[in-house]
Amino acid sequence: MNKIIEQAEEKVQQYFKRVDKIKEYNQQKVLEAFRKNKIGLEHFATVSGYGHDDMGREALDKTFADVFKTEAAIVRNHFVSGTHAIACALFGNLRHGEKLVSVVGTPYDTMEEVIGTRGNYRASLMGHGVKYEEIPLVNNQDVDLEKLEKVIDKSVNMVTIQRSRGYSTRKSLNIETTKKVIDIVKSKNSDCICFVDNCYCEFVEEKEPLEIGADIVAGSLIKNPGGGIVETGGYIAGKEEFVEQAAYRLTAPGIGTEGGAMLNQTRLIFQGLFMAPSIVSEAIKGAILASQVFEDIGFISTPKPDVPRTDLIQTIEFGRPEPLLAFCKALQHNSPIESYLTPIPDEVPGYDDKLIMAGGSFIEGSTIELSADGPMRAPYAAYMQGGLNYAHVKIALDGVLKELGM
Repeated sequence: MNKIIEQAEEKVQQYFKRVDKIKEYNQQKVLEAFRKNKIGLEHFATVSGYGHDDMGREALDKTFADVFKTEAAIVRNHFVSGTHAIACALFGNLRHGEKLVSVVGTPYDTMEEVIGTRGNYRASLMGHGVKYEEIPLVNNQDVDLEKLEKVIDKSVNMVTIQRSRGYSTRKSLNIETTKKVIDIVKSKNSDCICFVDNCYCEFVEEKEPLEIGADIVAGSLIKNPGGGIVETGGYIAGKEEFVEQAAYRLTAPGIGTEGGAMLNQTRLIFQGLFMAPSIVSEAIKGAILASQVFEDIGFISTPKPDVPRTDLIQTIEFGRPEPLLAFCKALQHNSPIESYLTPIPDEVPGYDDKLIMAGGSFIEGSTIELSADGPMRAPYAAYMQGGLNYAHVKIALDGVLKELGM
């Protein structure tokens, strides 16, 4: 193993203790939800057709709701992505003439098409008559809390709070900052719905957004809460009235959460949820190590090793395309699946710039598995995420350093 990695690993051991404490707390929380809902083998049985009277699906929704400490949840393999789950939450709870505000400036690329700032306008929220405003970040880094106080009034029906950074170098929003945002919004307009995009953030901290005042959250099952084994799907959780409105967008009015055959996936989703706190902790440890390694060799890497984490993503700014390409090549060659391939930049639906993507995952697009991607634009940053086990991340970093000639 490269000496740089060995030295970095010694430096970060003190931060791993904090990660382990959070893991144990969240594992206890998940276990208690399973026990409360008396999950048994009968809940793994599958139904077909319309999916009526599926006791496993009902128990799954209740268990997720209890884990997130909220009233209701809809957990389905029918969500094709986190973006799909988020779109259902937004379309389900916004009407023509109502107003949505993004508190983190421009959101993640695929969300721009959902909202309507680019892409197929007629299919978007704005194309359906929803008004939209963005609150720019302070120095492209922090939420502008002063501007937020001025923007939120009785005309704003919903705010969207994207916790993870997306393809930007801004700070991700931890629970403390998210609570400040929600408290300001509710103080200015108690009826305003606080929606949180929770992708990449589940189980990274001890509390989830619904515990500190959020009304509704959404995320993907092929990220944190799927534990690396769930094959597809997403979830929406929150106050019952908002979850039900979102469910009508996934299925249809009158059906909501009551339909949808789970196609023998319920047991897998339960198991993935149970595994999630441990899997997330492994990925976080890998990200901390990566942060220290790249800081030690002179690249800008955020968050810093000592900073408490709020999501999985580690950003490494290379400044030039060549080291970004080398990083992704090495990561791909140290993946368990399709290690023989070499990633190249290409067009991806929903994005303006060509993207470079790396990571041979067992499940396509699974970002709880070790992977990285980034747009081919300045500052030529790699967004590394995931890692089913810490040892794999460590091995992959060794391969990256060799590819970089270190």
